[in-house]
This record gives sequence, structure tokens and C-alpha cells, in this order.
Amino acid sequence: MIRASELTKHFRVHRRKPGFGNALKSLVRRTYETVKAVDGVSFQIERGERVGFLGPNGAGKTTTLKVLSGLLHPTSGEVTVADHVPFRRQPDFLSQITLVMGQKSQLIWDLPPAETYAMNRAIFGVEQTAYDTTLKELTELLELGDLVDKPARQLSLGERMKCELAAALLHRPGTLFLDEPTIGLDVAMQVAIRDFVRSYNQRHEATVLLTSHYMDDVVALCPRIIVIDAGKLVHDGDLRQLIKTMDPDKRVSFTLTKPVADDEIAKLGTLLTREAQRITVRVSERALPDVVGHLLGTLKAADLAIEDPPLEDVLRVMFGKARESREAL
Repeated sequence: MIRASELTKHFRVHRRKPGFGNALKSLVRRTYETVKAVDGVSFQIERGERVGFLGPNGAGKTTTLKVLSGLLHPTSGEVTVADHVPFRRQPDFLSQITLVMGQKSQLIWDLPPAETYAMNRAIFGVEQTAYDTTLKELTELLELGDLVDKPARQLSLGERMKCELAAALLHRPGTLFLDEPTIGLDVAMQVAIRDFVRSYNQRHEATVLLTSHYMDDVVALCPRIIVIDAGKLVHDGDLRQLIKTMDPDKRVSFTLTKPVADDEIAKLGTLLTREAQRITVRVSERALPDVVGHLLGTLKAADLAIEDPPLEDVLRVMFGKARESREAL
């Protein structure tokens, strides 16, 4: 469904020193440098997959999504989406994809979302019966209710985001490029958006490529992740396997029901946090059975929880190693 081979996107950027004099000089002679936003990235995504696309700020995630959706022409490399070359922007291609950017709005600010929906129906040439059926389905899945009849400027951020998703999916695209779809939303609304994306994917076997700085979005939705850093691919594979490879130790949290000496806690593993009687330690997989047995048997600990390390911590380690490799070169 999506294929990128040695995808490269470079930008020629003007640089100058601050100050009025330097601004005048730049009118006559400019200095440029090449910024490698995406540098030789290759991957393939099959129909129906939900894939997280991760990386630090400036890694090239949004640039890649814009190339895949046809908004940018690649500097070099080959890209196909649904057997189309994106930058040609053919009508058949555009009818099969959608790009949702959490910081961009397509709703007409002073009009109700219903007006934007009607306009999108006309643009995509959606037949009226199919439009009514799709809008009803999206309204139920997103619990829009009467939101579609209120001016967009009167909607909260979360309400607008739900309406944005409906507007982007009225033509029932088979490929979704989602760039920070839950940015700025509260926890309840983030969960609602995640549930909707999962449901849409399952109902229509849609392919989803998701970028997000909220790791809960990625963990909840994406069994596979692609990670880029400084424009280069650093990981492509199973999310759980990445966590196990980068940091196989478990996080064991528990609540003490009786006083325990600090040296006794130190025997369990590496202390990570301690808030009153609630403690979290880092424990190797090999030692986990003995530690759990000791906690439940000898220490009589309560509310025991065993978790994988947070994805944020795993990515921080990965980016640190990638940075060290670049500096070594």
C-alpha cells in the first residue's frame, strides 16, 4: 500500500546573521545551506496496518508525510501509495488518501462543520446516498451529535478535532496519514480519538501511518513502529520487540504495608521512584520471579504491578545512541 525506497528530501535554506546591515547585504548576496530533512529512508507498509512513525522534533516525520500525500516532491528516491506516485496528485490517488494534521484546520471557521462536509462531498464527487451513510456512521463513531450544526469557532479543541476527522474521512479513504491528531486534547478525548481510529481501521481495512509525541497513542494503536532521527531510519519493526531489545528490564511497582529498611529495598533492584509507601524498582527478567515472590511473601506488599519500561525512555536511549554514532563519524 505504501512504499518508500531511498526517499530523500533536501531543502535549500537561506542563512544570515541578525541585524539591519546583514539584512541589506542579503538582498545582494545570499548564503545558502542544504538541510537534509529526509535522507535515504526506505520502508514498506501493507494494507490494513497501523504503523507509528516516531522521531524527535525536526527528525523529518511531517516532511515524509507531506511527500507521501503528494504535497512535496522528493529530491530523490521512489515513493508509491496505492500504486500511485503521490506528487502527481491524480484525482484517483487523492480520493484514496487523507492527511490530518493536528495543528491545521480545514473547517470553515465561521460556519458549522456541516457546511464543510457538504463542500467536501462536492469536491470529491461523493454520491449523496453514500455521503449520508458515511456521515451517519462517522457521527455515531465520533459521537458528534449536534456539533455539526454549531459554528466551528464555538467548538472546543477536542470537538473541533472530532469534526476534523469526520471531514477528512467523508470520502472513505483507504490510507490515513495522521500527524499529531491528539495534540492539545485532554486524556478522555485522546482515548476517544484512539478508539475511533482503531474502529475505522478495522471496519474498512484502512492503512494508518501515525505520528505523535503522545506515546500512549502509539502504544494503544500501533503494533509496528518506524523510527527516524536526523532524517535517517533507525528502527522499523515490532514495538514490543524494540522495547525488549533496548531495555529488557521490568518496572515493578508496589505499596508497602509495613516498614521496610532501605537496604532491603535495594536488594530488590534499582530504585526508580518512592512516594511515601509506593515504590517502583527496576528488575531484570531473570530476577523477576524471586523478587515478586519476596514482595508478596516476605514483605506482604500490596497493589503489585509489573510493566514494560515506558516507550519514552526506550526512545530516549535509542536517540542517544544514534547521536553518539553520528558524532563518532
